[in-house]
Formats: sequence, structure tokens, C-alpha cells
Amino acid sequence: MIEVKNIKKAFGEKTVINDVSAVMKTGQCNLIIGASGSGKTVLMKCIVGLFEPDSGFILYNGKSFTGMKHEERTEIRKEIGMLFQGGALFDSLTVEQNVMFPLNMFTKNTQKQKLDRVNEVLERVNLSNTNKKFPAELSGGMKKRVGIARAIVLNPKYLFCDEPNSGLDPQTSLVIDKLIREITTEYNITTVVNTHDMNSVMEIGDYILYLHQGKKEWEGSNKEIIFTKNQLLNDFIFASDFLHDAKEMRMLEESGKIPRIRNTDNLKPL
Repeated sequence: MIEVKNIKKAFGEKTVINDVSAVMKTGQCNLIIGASGSGKTVLMKCIVGLFEPDSGFILYNGKSFTGMKHEERTEIRKEIGMLFQGGALFDSLTVEQNVMFPLNMFTKNTQKQKLDRVNEVLERVNLSNTNKKFPAELSGGMKKRVGIARAIVLNPKYLFCDEPNSGLDPQTSLVIDKLIREITTEYNITTVVNTHDMNSVMEIGDYILYLHQGKKEWEGSNKEIIFTKNQLLNDFIFASDFLHDAKEMRMLEESGKIPRIRNTDNLKPL
């Protein structure tokens, strides 16, 4: 579990995060949403320690991350997996070498142990037998799945995903969402996702934190968000007539007045 308590962060005279608190539970997909410039990325960087908050606290399983010394933070960071926007793969390395990179940095395992672990996580993301391929040979969805494999290769307790569906088509985005949810529940990870993708909000948003101009405007689940009366949130998520109609349809589904139409269980990795 990750707890964010009264975090404030400013750059010069501009306050970007203003007294934000949240509890992100283990085994859940915890989403941070908001318009561009709302503070999503800054908040995530504060949580992982790339930025130091001006005030407030970040706690990992009850331990104050903000109060830790460098050596103590290093131990926490070994338990963190990160899926970067765009995948951030090393173009000059093969899939196998990209996924093995954290193992080379942080473990003293034998080459066989590392290769076995690489093959295990590649199989988990449905990329077996791609070891010797280079990123240029992969589709956008495959690159994201390699990024996920690399992020979980050290068996992290915490998984951070920065815009995991950026640049992907809608069907591939659903595949990535499904994979993130499965990994979160299977490995009992605390997953934090920074996203603009409203499909992700509706599909995997166990907990959703909506930021508006650096403040926490709303929090709740993907079921609760359908029924929210918060006008700022509704204007942000359900801005178009199409999405407004989709909201009304989902409200009917959730209330049991009509059966749910779509099922993503049979989606195949692309």
C-alpha cells in the first residue's frame, strides 16, 4: 500500500500539487487522471522520489519514504517496477537483453537463472520466442508488453505505469489494460497508473484520483465514477455527446436494467 499525505510541490511561484492525499491499496489498479498540466506526472514523480515534495509524506507499507536516507530509499526502489511512456526500450539491445537489464543491475544471479526469469516473464506477457528480436522489429503493443516484462522481472511490490496506452490503437489498449490488471491481482502488486485513456478508467480503475489544477477534485472507483455528480469530472471524462451517451448506457448496465454488452475476456495480444 502507498499512502500520500498532504503533498505539496511548487516550482518557483507556481504550485503544481496542492495538499493532495490518497491511499493506493495493494492488489488494485490505482489511476491518476486529469487534464494536461493538472499535476499527474509531478505527483507520480514525487511518489517514486524523482521529485522531493515541499511538504507532506509518502509512505510505502507504513514506512515514511520521504523521511528515509538514500540507502533506505534504494531498498524501496528495488521493489519498484516502472513502465515508461513509449516503453523506453534500449534500441541497441534485444528483447532478452532489455528484460534482463534490471537483473544485471540489481542481482548476482547466474546467467542461467537470469535467462530463466526472462523467459518466464516473456511467457507471462505472451512474447515467448521473441528473445532475439530488436525493438525496431516489434509492434507498438509488443513494445509495451516487453516494457511490462522488464518492469516485473524483479518481482516488484509496486508497479508504476506512465501513460501505458499512449500511441496504441483502442483494441491493443484494451489488451494492455487487461494484462496490467491480471499482473496486479496475480502478483498482489500495488499498481499506480498515470493515464489520459478513459477506457483504462472504466476498465481497470479500482481506485481513481482525479486532479484538477493541482488539487484532489474527486476520488472513487470506476463504478462510482459513472454516477458522479461532480461537474468538473463529468466535463473532463464525458465531454462529447458520444461519451455522455456511453455513460448513460453504462449506468443502465450497472443498475442491472440492461445486460452488459461487451466482454474483453477473449481479447488476444496484438
